[in-house]
Formats: sequence, C-alpha cells, structure tokens
Amino acid sequence: MKLSAILTPSLVKTSLGSVEKEEVFEEMVQVLIDAGRLREGDRDEALRALFDREAKMTTGVVKGLGLPHGKIAAAKELLIALGVSPRGIEYQAMDGAPVHVVIMVFAEIGNPGPHIEALAEVSRLFTIPGFLNKVMAARNGAEVVDLIRREE
Repeated sequence: MKLSAILTPSLVKTSLGSVEKEEVFEEMVQVLIDAGRLREGDRDEALRALFDREAKMTTGVVKGLGLPHGKIAAAKELLIALGVSPRGIEYQAMDGAPVHVVIMVFAEIGNPGPHIEALAEVSRLFTIPGFLNKVMAARNGAEVVDLIRREE
C-alpha cells in the first residue's frame, strides 16, 4: 500500500495546536472534514470510534508516534490524516514519552484489509531510523507527503 496515494498535503497539519490526546483527535477529525473527506455530521461517529479504540489500549505505540484508528460507517474508503506537534502531546503512550506525530486512520466497517495494510505501512515507515524526525522537521504537508513517497 502506498500511503502517498491517499495522504494529500491538505490532510497534513504540521502544527497541531492541542497538547492533550482527546483535543488532538478533535483537531485531526476537523482536518478530514476541512479536506472534504468526512462530513460534519460524521464527526461524533469518528470521535467515538477513536475513543472506544483508545479505551482498549493506547495507540501511542512507537517512540513519538500515535496511531489512532477506528472503523466507521462513513468511511467508504480508507481515510488518513497526519498531524505534527513540535511541543509534544500527552498521549499515555506505551513508553510514557510524548507523541510528536499522529497518524489517524479510519476504515470502513467490515473491510479490515486496507485498515491493516495502512497500519502496517505506517509502522514500517516510522521504524526507519530518523524518519520521525524528518517528518517533524517538514515545513508543510507537501514536504511530509514527499518524505513518505521517497520511502515507499
């Protein structure tokens, strides 16, 4: 799976304003709405899916990376947004460290294939030494998408 085919610059926010996990989820769902990938009326379903998943186990899985994800009826195709927080987010990550890059993934209910492929590709990319720091240093969404494209 090529994330760069799904993730466009308008789905990347390089300066998240929130520092609390729940607020970041709201901010990033808004990115999907602003980009026309999710309807305003689907906001509650999307947030509920994230909060329900997070209640099972944190999605702060790799040093500095948060990977919130969920399945929603509104996702007729894979939805991905990426956010960067230079200050760091209190995320209750597995390693206890703040999260600086958040990749939010929504998939259609009943179609787990693309969802699993996306999570696997994100994990692969962010285990490349120095990749997270490169994403954090990017000045805009186009630079982030270009970084991802070069590593795919």
